[in-house]
Amino acid sequence: MIINHPLLGPRDASEFTYLGDASLIDRPDGGDIDAFHAYLHLRDNPAGEHRELWYHEYGDRSWLVVTRNTLTHEITQVELARDVARAKGRSR
Repeated sequence: MIINHPLLGPRDASEFTYLGDASLIDRPDGGDIDAFHAYLHLRDNPAGEHRELWYHEYGDRSWLVVTRNTLTHEITQVELARDVARAKGRSR
């Protein structure tokens, strides 16, 4: 599988580590135990288009949000995770 890195161009998926659902960017703040429990333990397992976090471990060590079809493995969008977080009003 080829991931089209926004800064470096097409890269083989073997350079990356899959880190799970991209909703992990939205870590709850504060002391809401139920929200934090859901964040840590509850995950969807969708069939079809899904946003995922990938880490460029054997490259520039950037974090990416990859939109991928889990049935066909077709990648439709790749974004820097920092840009996704900033667009949501976070500066992580």
